[in-house]
Amino acid sequence: TLFCVCSTFQINTNGFVAMAQPSAESTYLGKMPAGFGMIAALHGDLDTGDGVGKVYYRQDASPATLRQAAEQINRAFPEDDEPEHAVVVTWVDVASRNSFQLVIASAETTSYAILLYPRKGMQFASTAVGGSSQAMQAGFSKGLVNYLVFSTRQGPYYRITTERETSVRALAEETNSGKRGVWVYEIGTSPYFTSVAPGEVTDLPPDTGLESRVSEEATSKRYPGGGQQVTYSPYEPEEEVYRKEQPHQGPHHGGQFTVHTVQYQPQVVVVDDGDINVDVFSYNSETCANNRNKCSTFADCKDYASGYCCHCRPGYYGNGIQCVSEGKPQRMNGKVNGRVYVGNSPSPVEFNSNDLHSYVVANDGRAYVAISTIPARLGPSLQPLSALGGVIGWAFALEQPGYKNGFSIIGGEFTCQAEVTFLPAQEKLTIKQVFSGIDEHDHLVVSTTLEGRVPEVLRGSTVQIEPYSEIYQYSSNLITSSSTRDYTVSLDDGSAETRTYQWRQTITFQSCPNDEAARAVLPTQMLSVDQVFVMYDSNNELIRYAMSNKIGDVNGEVTSQENSCFTGRHGCDTNAVCRPEQGTQFTCQCAAGFTGDGRSCYDIDECREIPLACGEHSVCNNQPGTFRCECNDGYQFASDGHTCIVDRPVDHCAAGSHDCDITERAHCSYSGGSSYICSCLPGFQGHGRVCQDIDECQSARCHQKAVCYNTQGSFTCQCRPGYYGDGFYCSSEHTKSQCETHRDRLLGSTEYGPQPVPGQYVPTCDSQGAYEASQCHGSIGHCWCVDRNGLEIPGTRTGPGRGRPLCIEQGPTVHVYPLPPGTHLLFAQSGRIEFVPLEGYNMKKTEAKTVLHLPEKVIIGVAYDCVEKMVYWTDITSPSISKANLQGGGAIPVIRSDLESPEGIAIDHLGRTLFWTDSMKDRIEVASLDGTKRRVLIDTNLVNPRAIIVDPVNGNMYWADWNRDAPKIETSAMDGTNRRVLVKDDLGLPNGLTYDPQSSQLCWADAGTHMIECMNPAQGDRRKAMGAIQYPFGITSHGKNIYYTDWRRDAVIMVDRQAGTETDVFLPQKQTRLYGITTAYAQCPSGKNYCAVNNGGCTHLCLATPRGRSCLCPNNALGVSCVESEGGRF
Repeated sequence: TLFCVCSTFQINTNGFVAMAQPSAESTYLGKMPAGFGMIAALHGDLDTGDGVGKVYYRQDASPATLRQAAEQINRAFPEDDEPEHAVVVTWVDVASRNSFQLVIASAETTSYAILLYPRKGMQFASTAVGGSSQAMQAGFSKGLVNYLVFSTRQGPYYRITTERETSVRALAEETNSGKRGVWVYEIGTSPYFTSVAPGEVTDLPPDTGLESRVSEEATSKRYPGGGQQVTYSPYEPEEEVYRKEQPHQGPHHGGQFTVHTVQYQPQVVVVDDGDINVDVFSYNSETCANNRNKCSTFADCKDYASGYCCHCRPGYYGNGIQCVSEGKPQRMNGKVNGRVYVGNSPSPVEFNSNDLHSYVVANDGRAYVAISTIPARLGPSLQPLSALGGVIGWAFALEQPGYKNGFSIIGGEFTCQAEVTFLPAQEKLTIKQVFSGIDEHDHLVVSTTLEGRVPEVLRGSTVQIEPYSEIYQYSSNLITSSSTRDYTVSLDDGSAETRTYQWRQTITFQSCPNDEAARAVLPTQMLSVDQVFVMYDSNNELIRYAMSNKIGDVNGEVTSQENSCFTGRHGCDTNAVCRPEQGTQFTCQCAAGFTGDGRSCYDIDECREIPLACGEHSVCNNQPGTFRCECNDGYQFASDGHTCIVDRPVDHCAAGSHDCDITERAHCSYSGGSSYICSCLPGFQGHGRVCQDIDECQSARCHQKAVCYNTQGSFTCQCRPGYYGDGFYCSSEHTKSQCETHRDRLLGSTEYGPQPVPGQYVPTCDSQGAYEASQCHGSIGHCWCVDRNGLEIPGTRTGPGRGRPLCIEQGPTVHVYPLPPGTHLLFAQSGRIEFVPLEGYNMKKTEAKTVLHLPEKVIIGVAYDCVEKMVYWTDITSPSISKANLQGGGAIPVIRSDLESPEGIAIDHLGRTLFWTDSMKDRIEVASLDGTKRRVLIDTNLVNPRAIIVDPVNGNMYWADWNRDAPKIETSAMDGTNRRVLVKDDLGLPNGLTYDPQSSQLCWADAGTHMIECMNPAQGDRRKAMGAIQYPFGITSHGKNIYYTDWRRDAVIMVDRQAGTETDVFLPQKQTRLYGITTAYAQCPSGKNYCAVNNGGCTHLCLATPRGRSCLCPNNALGVSCVESEGGRF
């Protein structure tokens, strides 16, 4: 027997399903055939532990899936039967981002394997095997079979690929079923199951540019086996599109799940693949009783067998979560950020938080969009991009009979990503728009980002855009569209030029999976856009777009006598909905919240008509079509959103609930009660809620022989070639440095050139003119370390014959790249400290740079002092603790003695102290920021202490000990008292710790459990924030996000702590291990402690505690007048 469909089989993340328990990975990787029964869809070392790769599977007997499987089978085997049952397994973004699919379909007497390989899903053709690279493999294997009496031998097998990578790449390009990338095999004929037979149609269709499309969609109902529904669509242009959905959580991997017993129908068993959980089962027990408040106030909640869904009430439309009144005009507000190159310009036009306003007349589909403060360098060239308002027009397009606009289907929370390619020069622009739902003012909120290059449109030119149509293709959580658009540029001289661009768009959203009827959307609809108007107002730096939008049949068919409701030419009031009647008849009906005859509608003043519309301690505020209840001064809404209760003062600056501009541009100052003041940071101008960069280069701040470079919030000056200076003053004559002046003065001058005085010490300078870190006196054989001013550092001198001491480089020999304004991530990578700027909470990866480079060093921990803008780090090669000013300057040694392996480091910016762990000395110490006052806090019951953080406001210290026998996370007061264990169970290798003072969340990254977990230390409410990570080392937090370094991925990974999802990855240019990471805030976090003023009245070390502070003496305080006072409060 070559192959049979067994009653059970097992799914493995390495790209195959097994008919028996697989042997150890080392026994089958790179081997085909294997020693056990296997269907190899694409077999290799396909790790999914990066949190991105996923494996989905399910049992499916739905008519739609069986019909689609039958189409594939009948194309390959024209005379064969149709299947009765199917199992679908999909590997998505595994290993090197490969995606592929296996469908096992069973007919009454025959079973088939359908393999699907989309082009975009086949990124790599090789896999690592035993330190070498080999081609991945596809095929079938019977495994070992009995031979003679007591022995076995290799059974029959069938190989689809060979040892060459070209055969793997061919899987996505060729076929045996008449459809590119789709391969069909008959794998058994009852009752003999004697062979594997490949499909018989190897020819591709005449148009070889057309390909199959494989989209993975959520099932309309959850099958016992969970998973996703896979559809096979007809040939379509472009490449295959995969939609990845979050894997459903379920039983522990390795368990067996029983399905209904049907002939030839497999059960699904998940193989335990190390630390990787590939379970995708889900049982949704949520009901309306507990989730009714998640629906719109204009929606009803309905329970289904697998969960609940929200449905807009009659007179409203949307997805149930977001509902708006039929016929009512819609308004949108948002911000636009961008970095756009114009024409062949080498420098981009950058803009931040520009206002976007949009107004849509819903009953005729007319949309208006305006974007402010677009500079004249860019404005004219953005005129062709009416597409900036295109998705808004689609969302509220005029609906033709039987068709739905975007908002009716997906509501107001979605993300649109579009790529514009301008022809013929192939300039590309990326547009990302994030729609965040409806705010308290009934306005839809949208954030837009532009990045790329656009062809130049000269100033004074006008642009006319021809009507166009766009096909929208719908699946459960993904919508795609594409079109080609022509536009005409008319110049001042009367000439005109027609240009073209291609538009490709993807819209992602979250649908409700529980109601099959609610998701019965036509798979394709056409958006028709005409009456397009664009204009750039150079005087006001304002760009405007307007267009009329209709959504309807893909063929554009209309009836001979079209109803005016579907053309928009009905004359109804802008606040009315047009109701079609028989033939061409229609009526106008005022929208909810308005009254009138439909031709003229007037707002209903609910506050006057309904005296008790709002409750006690509140006022009613009438608005067009609706009203709002607002609590009186001194009161605020309770959790129900309706009842007004006594207001408790809120520090919105600390809570992050203010409306000031982002921290990179503005500062929020708490002014008591619940009030605050927004002010722009230096280098920016505005009222604090919107701040714009000041271009200092426009005011001639640099020397006339220098070049000025404007940056966000600042600027730099650089002398032109041939001139020397700091840019503010430049001279053609080179000015000697302090070291060069010192050296040349001692050398003197003779007719034979500089000659030193016999026996005189003469300093040595480096190529930049700075003192070399180590200096030697040749006459006496002594060497010592010096600071940046050339002064000897005490305790570093060595005698004759002992060589040079190990000195930390000072001054300009250590290049420090000044940090620009704003908040940044700082992380260590061997002998480097690098930074990644943050825009809000997102990483600006293209602007990452090295802060400083210390060759031959291994930097482990990094910490930031927000007061003096200093970065501190631990180095295990010296070993030492050092610091550097991030506004410029060199490395400054802080502690260089009595260290063995300093690793974790933390700064108390209020008490001006630093804390660190030493994993060789097994202790935790504290010192003043200059390193002179030093004390051991904890030196017992530590094995491998590493991460350490402090909470200065509350006086707490936390650290992790990754002792493999008994890992733990502990806490104490910052003076080392009241020590206790916080976490000791279910830990592996807790490498990193971070504490968010806003949410009081302590989070840790564990390389043993491959998880990030969080808890409130005061409550002990431990929870998983992220699973299936690889080998985390350092971790830090900022707002809603967690950022961690990973040894296996050599990357900085961003995680949304609340959603538990990985949202971005930064790969440094140098691919080596990353160590510690910290957040360098633009402004110090708010809060005080008892040590913040006058050192807490202490003579030496002031250490905060939950009750106050302790005054402690350094360990080296003998003979020094020092007074200790523990835990006192003043």
